[in-house]
Amino acid sequence: MKAQQEKYRLLGVDPGTNLLGYAIVEVERKKLRLLDLGVINLKKLDEQQEKLQHIFERLQSIIDTHQPAEMAIEAPFFGKNPQSMLKLGRAQGVAIAAAMTKGVGITEYSPKKIKQSVTGNGNASKEQVAAMLCNILNFRMDGHSLDATDALATAVCHFYQSGNVLGGQKRHKDWGSFLKENPGRTS
Repeated sequence: MKAQQEKYRLLGVDPGTNLLGYAIVEVERKKLRLLDLGVINLKKLDEQQEKLQHIFERLQSIIDTHQPAEMAIEAPFFGKNPQSMLKLGRAQGVAIAAAMTKGVGITEYSPKKIKQSVTGNGNASKEQVAAMLCNILNFRMDGHSLDATDALATAVCHFYQSGNVLGGQKRHKDWGSFLKENPGRTS
């Protein structure tokens, strides 16, 4: 992690074959700021190869524009439809390849881990995750899709898992000690 840098950016990706969510956050002095949030719409493309090429090219363009230090991506969850899982895995693989070819480090997180990191509940709904993100980053959902906020949740999860919120690897014995040392985290 680029924790020793004063200021850097993270890319969060929620892979999909119809809508791929992405988010760019900037970390400065252990605080997060949302820079970009959106989806790559793949619905109009008929062929799977076209979709994969579009994912690769758009993510590389986003990386070129924002220069993230790292990418956090949601790992595919296990579903009942093997064909859907295969397509989702390909989309994730292409997203990873787009970042790797630009020299961006990658970390994968399970959907449950992402929800747990953002809301404290690994079974939270997409809407609950989005509401918590609006509170954490002080932004409004206006017009943003849940695919985009899922990508943002992935970036925020990576930030939290990297120890930035607690000032590195410092651990607290209880909520009281955490809140005492981090009074701004409750507002």
